[in-house]
Amino acid sequence: MKIRIVALLGLLSIGLPVLADPGLKEEVSDLRKENQVLSERVEWLADKLEEDSSVTTQTTSIGGYGELHYNNLDSGEEIDFHRFVLFFGHHFDENIRFHSELEVEHVGTGGSTLGGEVELEQAYIDFHINDHKNVKAGLFLVPVGFLNETHEPPTFFGVERNPVEKNIIPTTWWEAGVAAYGEIVPGLQYDIALTSGLDLSSADKVRSGRQKVSEASAEGKLISTRLQYNGIPGIQLGMSLLYQDDVSQDTAADKVGATLAEIHGAVRKGPFGLRALYAVWDIDDKTNGYDEQSGWYLEPAYYPCEQWGLFVRFNEWDNQAGDSAIDSEIEQVDVGVNYWPHPDVVVKLDYQDQDGASDDDGFNLGVGYQF
Repeated sequence: MKIRIVALLGLLSIGLPVLADPGLKEEVSDLRKENQVLSERVEWLADKLEEDSSVTTQTTSIGGYGELHYNNLDSGEEIDFHRFVLFFGHHFDENIRFHSELEVEHVGTGGSTLGGEVELEQAYIDFHINDHKNVKAGLFLVPVGFLNETHEPPTFFGVERNPVEKNIIPTTWWEAGVAAYGEIVPGLQYDIALTSGLDLSSADKVRSGRQKVSEASAEGKLISTRLQYNGIPGIQLGMSLLYQDDVSQDTAADKVGATLAEIHGAVRKGPFGLRALYAVWDIDDKTNGYDEQSGWYLEPAYYPCEQWGLFVRFNEWDNQAGDSAIDSEIEQVDVGVNYWPHPDVVVKLDYQDQDGASDDDGFNLGVGYQF
């Protein structure tokens, strides 16, 4: 109907000058015929698109991120293309989507010089139930902390990911299973997941217990819950509670339970920002202090303009915190700067001063991107 009205107005606008100048009658007649043909073609195309609605719902997307690091530390000097990641997604329709993440670490694998890994970190189907409820099933990132789900280089300070989330949470951590997530009230989100879990039967530090869903033992199940609030602009608050009934993954022995409690918050007001996080594991039947593994960090930041950000981060973590007689605590202070020539491209420089069970000082330089 709209097309017909537009065509009619066009014909009227052509017809008015004709009354004043009869010599234009023949030219106007040709224009009217062309206008009629165009109108019929537009209407045919509109009807065709309406009949085949899949044209607008079936879409495939690609994205990714990467980062190159140069580390000059007491432990050694190194340059490494740390990560090259590709995202692939597909919308089957408006309610069913597929998400995946394929990562190459340290350039590649195999040979005498390539010691990296090729890893599938995400591959799941997402079902949209309504505006407040969603369900996903497959391989996905555990909902905990700042970086485990959002770790693209332009989104955080420092060349390397902070050592607390790396060694305690442990980022990046993915499992396979099913999850429900959504919004309870405006600004308050929830996540709950039932997945595979860690295997600490032959490992002490939680990071070494990641199975990465590679023919993983599934005797012990992980339940992950999270609440997160971002209803006030510039403020994000979150807490996670995770429980695994058996981190030994052994049917012949008594179950070894483990609990992770984590809380985090971020504030951004004008040129000032602040991030803070605390996480602690309580693991049954671990000796030599590994029954408790904990850490925290505080990261104030200053943004003199949109393209520059300065930060200082105070980190403290201990993978043997359960035994006070063991000097296993590590403290690290990071000071640095991020420069964003584009919102999705970042250049980073920072200096780290480490004390305690490990003493690895020096500076890091990096460049990263996302798309």
